[in-house]
Amino acid sequence: MVRYGVIGVGAMGREHIENLKHIPGTSVTAISDPFPESLERAKGVVAGEVKSFSNHNDLLNSGLVDAVIIATPNYTHVDVLKDALATSLHVFIEKPLCTTIEDCLSVINWSKGRTGIVWMGLEYRYMPPVAELIRIVHGGGVGEVHQVTIREHREPFYPKVGDWNRFRSKTGGTLVEKCCHYFNLMDHISGETPVRVFASGGQRVNFLDEVYDGKTSDMLDSAYVILEYASGKRAMLDLCMFAENTVDKEYISVTGSEGKVESFLPSLEVRYGKRASVGNFKEWTYAARQTKDLEIKKVWDDSIEYLGGHYGASYLEHKKFHSAILEGKKPDVTLEEGLRSVAVGLAAHKSIDEARPVLMSEVLPAGWN
Repeated sequence: MVRYGVIGVGAMGREHIENLKHIPGTSVTAISDPFPESLERAKGVVAGEVKSFSNHNDLLNSGLVDAVIIATPNYTHVDVLKDALATSLHVFIEKPLCTTIEDCLSVINWSKGRTGIVWMGLEYRYMPPVAELIRIVHGGGVGEVHQVTIREHREPFYPKVGDWNRFRSKTGGTLVEKCCHYFNLMDHISGETPVRVFASGGQRVNFLDEVYDGKTSDMLDSAYVILEYASGKRAMLDLCMFAENTVDKEYISVTGSEGKVESFLPSLEVRYGKRASVGNFKEWTYAARQTKDLEIKKVWDDSIEYLGGHYGASYLEHKKFHSAILEGKKPDVTLEEGLRSVAVGLAAHKSIDEARPVLMSEVLPAGWN
């Protein structure tokens, strides 16, 4: 039995608890949150007895847990991680890693030489249709990858305790808070890290009249972001957060020299086809130009016991984290990947702020490019 402590039991923390309830060999034995209402709500979710703390250090020093899940507000991650990484506990950190490059680098440094696993929570790669898309691409199914496109058209940000997610200073900005998942996917799919970022975005519809302590919300609600890789590959994000009337809110397309594969959520559909093999382009007929034998299928993982808010991805990720703890495996997703996903988001915000392309070398220190 692996005993888990959850630090930060707002909506995301409770989501982690729900997932663990469906994984044999796990038990949530302690929770921590400075807000009594959040603690009470979480107690109603936990299966069995649980000890609650208002301070995360009391949980870390309680002797009640073997692993901790950190799901506190983004701007608090660095302080909680500093304390958690000073222990020998296994650590799961919810995205984004931190809100600044400096803080991410500090966390990576603190993690060195530990016996406990440190797992970066970027679960989108585990969504069944996305996992199938990755399997096809990494198996050579589209040939050499040239373009990756991700579109998310969705509803606005949900309310959070204290409305901390209404401000860039506390979240890192929309392209860090929401989109680090996608930038990590782009790198994972392409097998590279970007060298330059172009972005255009703004706050067009959401939260325009919301004011907190005299400050108006400044979270972007729409953007286009283009990543360029050294090999010439490109990736693009199309984000709109006032488009909740969309059928498939999340779409990924990977196009290569030999074919194309697409995934759709929540329809759970994957479409995959190879290009026609034709030789001389000048001799192509209209029919020869078409994709051959397009495969369209629903993709699901029957091992998923809890759907949750991420199409079963968090459940699958927690199964892997649990297995890694028991078997001493390395994490699927590293802190270094967490840093890079934050760095692209920050570069995109810089591109928007300054109306120019931004080199990743402007954001990341020497040795990271």
